[in-house]
Amino acid sequence: MAKRSNTRGAQGDGTIRKRSDGRWEARYTLGVNPRTGRQIQKSVYGKTQADVRKKLKEITTEVDQGVFTEPAKMTVGQWLDIWLNEYNSDVKDTTIQQYRYQINTHLKPGVGFVKLAELTAPMLQQFINSRSKPYEITQLAKNGKPVKVKKNSLSAKSIHNMHSVLHEALVKAMKLGYLRSNVCDAITLPRAQKVDMHPITGDNVKKFLDAIKGDPYEDLYYVTMFTGLREGEVLGLTWDCIDFGKSTMKVYRQLQRERTRNGEYRFVPLKNSKSRSFMIPDNVKAVLLKVKREQAERQLQYGGRWKNDAGFVFTNESGRFLMYSTVYAHFKRCVKRIGIPETRFHDLRHTYATLALQQGVDVKTVSENLGHATVAFTLDVYAHVSEEMQKRSASLMQAYLEAL
Repeated sequence: MAKRSNTRGAQGDGTIRKRSDGRWEARYTLGVNPRTGRQIQKSVYGKTQADVRKKLKEITTEVDQGVFTEPAKMTVGQWLDIWLNEYNSDVKDTTIQQYRYQINTHLKPGVGFVKLAELTAPMLQQFINSRSKPYEITQLAKNGKPVKVKKNSLSAKSIHNMHSVLHEALVKAMKLGYLRSNVCDAITLPRAQKVDMHPITGDNVKKFLDAIKGDPYEDLYYVTMFTGLREGEVLGLTWDCIDFGKSTMKVYRQLQRERTRNGEYRFVPLKNSKSRSFMIPDNVKAVLLKVKREQAERQLQYGGRWKNDAGFVFTNESGRFLMYSTVYAHFKRCVKRIGIPETRFHDLRHTYATLALQQGVDVKTVSENLGHATVAFTLDVYAHVSEEMQKRSASLMQAYLEAL
């Protein structure tokens, strides 16, 4: 049995011992009680020495850096801030932004004031349920006085995202020994509904192509519709992504706006951080060559006022990147004119997938072109199309058998 250390450590130091009940205990020092002059010591426990040593190292590091808060006094809001800033160094910046948005917009105003150790499943369930319908929160007005602000109910997807962030934060709190259980595991979440797709198909394909003729973003819509790029991918498309000789397009990043007030647009990794390259149809290649010629003409026209150091394929008149809100507004006017106002810009991606599958392009190729993680995911998303393909396949096989 390991012996307890008798050494009195400085603030942040810790000692490890094996208890008589078989568990391992690590004691750490938080400082000195000014009234008694004695050291303030706390303990964390674990099943193995390695487990306790890891917990002790994380806690003593926080103590040394001055960011440690005693678990018994820590609120949910304080822990969320610590978890976000100290335990997510391996997470992408875009994910950190999403975490921060959920924490500051929903979690801290809702349960941030609750002591971490006193957060219960019924309390959290009540908070989750309240966000499923219109609710009020207290905010500070410009004059510094608190005011009640009415908010619309959150979608099931937003509630799932919020719950997921809190769950991850509490998982880490458990590993550090701050909590014995994760109250998020006992929560019943609203059923997330799949967003309806409205791809452009049938006669509407020609109607749409006619409707966008002459629009400032006609070429952008055309390329998106016949490559299946995501919004951020097409807005962030740069000329180094296009190989005209091989008729290929490479997608390795996207343009996204930071989820903060007055957030800036910047390049970020792809959704699954995996780049992809695929062949493009001759018609798409021809459109891109036209865009390149017209861009070169505008650059000569604008001279020093031309700003496109990043080499964006689609720009405004002076070479600056395009903002999603502007492109989306023009798109909605076009689809409204042809009688399909429910179609979103993202549905151009669904349009590509639907048309490709209907024309007999194999699912694996479509999945790779879209940048999906697996073919199974593609089949799940476009199940309605795959059913039509199966029927056509059965008809072809039947015709073959009859010919025999």
